[in-house]
Amino acid sequence: MSGTVLLKLDGLSRAFGGLRAVQDVSLSVREGTLTALIGPNGAGKTTLFALMSGFLAPDSGRVHFAGRDVTGRAPHLNARDGMARTFQIVQPFAVQTVRENIAVGAHLHEPRRAAALALAEAVAERVGLAALLDQPAGELTVAGRKRLELARALATRPRLLLLDEVLAGLNPQEIAEMIPVVRSIADGGITVLMIEHVMQAVMNLAEHVWVLAQGRLIAEGTPAQVTADEAVIEAYLGPGAAARLKAQHAPAERAP
Repeated sequence: MSGTVLLKLDGLSRAFGGLRAVQDVSLSVREGTLTALIGPNGAGKTTLFALMSGFLAPDSGRVHFAGRDVTGRAPHLNARDGMARTFQIVQPFAVQTVRENIAVGAHLHEPRRAAALALAEAVAERVGLAALLDQPAGELTVAGRKRLELARALATRPRLLLLDEVLAGLNPQEIAEMIPVVRSIADGGITVLMIEHVMQAVMNLAEHVWVLAQGRLIAEGTPAQVTADEAVIEAYLGPGAAARLKAQHAPAERAP
């Protein structure tokens, strides 16, 4: 991967009682890249996002963003410096319009209401919500709410966008329509790190992937490399799965 390091994690760990949710995780995200963090349910991915962005403080380890130590720093301060994140469970302001919801993000840098609403219109255009600007957010479909969550984060003018399962709950057509939106964000110069279970999207979008299982990084590389990694296959499918898959795809022995 090219570019300077924008986000660097050094030995991050976090436990909740006896559960070690994240264990000694180190990785670097370079500016201008679109990368992914994958792993089975309960692997610790969202906890790691919370540690990166300041919603949780680590028990040990450090977080560096844009060359400064931001470990345990308040999320709104990280957002002001250009680190934005979306949430897996989308909770818009239901009675406000789409325009007003997006303007909430814009107000991070733009105190004037008229300017924030104008920025909201521009962002809505980018994510395919321009036709719904005056609709109450509570009337949006799941796909619409996902786009709104993305738009609110984009309105904060991020350098780094952390996407937490932005495709979750979407049908195949909606996923296919959202993939170019995410691609266009990265092409526009925003560094993107996404948590994602939809492997179609990971294969199409990510240039580098980290795999988390039981709180630990177990593999990294291109999408093709990690999906062929035996440790990754077993993390998703259980012990012995890699050997079983090999046996299924091995050429049959020829009879004498």
